[in-house]
Amino acid sequence: MEFLGTNEFKTLSNPGVVSTQLLSPHNSLSERVTLTRAVVAPGAIQKRHTHNSSEQIWIAIEGRGTLLLANDATHPITAGDVARFADGEVHGFVNDSEVDFVYLSVTSPPINFSYAYRKES
Repeated sequence: MEFLGTNEFKTLSNPGVVSTQLLSPHNSLSERVTLTRAVVAPGAIQKRHTHNSSEQIWIAIEGRGTLLLANDATHPITAGDVARFADGEVHGFVNDSEVDFVYLSVTSPPINFSYAYRKES
C-alpha cells in the first residue's frame, strides 16, 4: 500500500496554472496512473498539446471554460463534466470565465509532467 500525504505532493506551475501532482512518478511506484489536481486562473491558457502514449481523463470540479481541440475546434466544459482524450489526441484549455477552473486529471500510463512547467516545488 502507498499512502501519500500533502507533504509528498509536487507542485508544478506556469503563469495562471498550478498543477499539484497527487500521485505521480515524483512520489509513487504506480506504473498505471498519474493523478493531478489543476487550477487554471481566469484568462490563463493551457496550450494545445498531445500525450503520444498516454490517455488522459479530466473531471471538472469547479468553474467552467473552453477545451481547445484539434483543427481549432473548441468545446465548453463546466463543473461536473468529464472529458477523455485518447493517446495522441490534441487538447488544451482556456479559462474564459471570471473564476478559477479546477479539475482532476487521470493519466494512464503515468507521465512525469515536469517538462511542461516552468516552476517546480
